[in-house]
Amino acid sequence: MSRRGALSPVGRETLHDRVYAELRRSLIHGMFDAGEVLRIVELAETLRTSTMPVREALGRLVSEQALEALPSRSVRVPLITRERLDDLARARCLIEGQVTALALPNLSPEDFVRLRALTVACEEAFRSDEPDKAHRTSELNHDFHFAVYRAAGSAVLIPIVESLWLQSGPYVRAAAQIHDEQRDIPATHYHWELIEALERGDADGATNALTSDITRSFRLIRGRLDAEDAEQRTEAHG
Repeated sequence: MSRRGALSPVGRETLHDRVYAELRRSLIHGMFDAGEVLRIVELAETLRTSTMPVREALGRLVSEQALEALPSRSVRVPLITRERLDDLARARCLIEGQVTALALPNLSPEDFVRLRALTVACEEAFRSDEPDKAHRTSELNHDFHFAVYRAAGSAVLIPIVESLWLQSGPYVRAAAQIHDEQRDIPATHYHWELIEALERGDADGATNALTSDITRSFRLIRGRLDAEDAEQRTEAHG
């Protein structure tokens, strides 16, 4: 698929870890679709490596619930289901809301300059027609959120957040595509609300803005699933 071109070939040093890191990054940024089967030989060719480090990396990602093992010994990106959507949204709101509250007193004026710059850059990326638009907006969105989260200084909670983002990557990609079609509110609307609440020292306001940002993405996908179900029912009844 064309987006595979965004995968970066890896060198030979610490090969297994680098292959894992590249596949992990690709999943976080939604380079693979929900339900897509990942083929070891194809990935190895793209990454210019042997199949062994790819197989090991995929196994690690299966253990992290970012991928699913299939009976055919291949793996796939988990399918989109309402249950998984709701579970991920709930977990992200709980954990990331707490991390944001912990980060609030530690954010410096320099941090706020960076958050505003990332939000402006994200707006510009959303308006562009560049072929790598989806990848670029995903990276900027990730950088924005983690610029907040890392200020919490929690060596325990940050890896949990990273795991949730790893599992959410395909859904974030789907939500971005739906948003491009709807354009009901700016994609960065809640980022600005979050920045303003953090600058005020308003923990509740910051948590509410973050929760709205997270749940909006998942609501967009849920709405698409509901519309597809309704269309199928209509077709079934003639």
